[in-house]
Amino acid sequence: MSKLIIAIIISMANILPTMAQEQNQQISDLPYYQIPDYPTEYTACTVAARMVDGLGFRYYWATEGLRQEDLIFKPNAEARTSEETIDHILGLTKMILNSVKKVANERSANEPKLSFEEKRRQTLLNIKMTSDILKASKEDDLEEYKIIFKNGDKTTEYPFWNQLNGPIEDAVWHVGQVVSFRRSSGNPFNSKASVLNGKVRD
Repeated sequence: MSKLIIAIIISMANILPTMAQEQNQQISDLPYYQIPDYPTEYTACTVAARMVDGLGFRYYWATEGLRQEDLIFKPNAEARTSEETIDHILGLTKMILNSVKKVANERSANEPKLSFEEKRRQTLLNIKMTSDILKASKEDDLEEYKIIFKNGDKTTEYPFWNQLNGPIEDAVWHVGQVVSFRRSSGNPFNSKASVLNGKVRD
């Protein structure tokens, strides 16, 4: 019996470091642990990209280490839970990405059900892809990146100005709510994450 216990302990000792390494690898795969280096010049597109990068950094740390009790927290009966707020942010980042991809936003009844980890990853990737497209834009003209809504035969368009005061700022607003909610549920935002420098302080 004692030999069996020793064998199990040795086996677990070999497995646990591998699991930890895999988990760290998954974390490092996510963008916005810190903000990327800033562009070499100021243009309309690089400034817009930097705004999006700021959203990415804030979202990464607002959602890092959230527990189930944090996700179900809401300050009152009328409010969204943290996870419902995260769902809304995901939808906003899809809208932002669709704008720079020049794709219309259409309602879909068959949205896949995602885990919190999958939602977090997809949101961060949406933000990163948006920033990358803006930084790589050959023509420094934000007019081409309209918000397009399509509902059946009806199409409505808004200029990029509405992107700035609409989905981008709305997403930042809701990230702040997640930070506030997690503090209320006993799991505050990492105070070493500096939004000014876009890095984690030592």
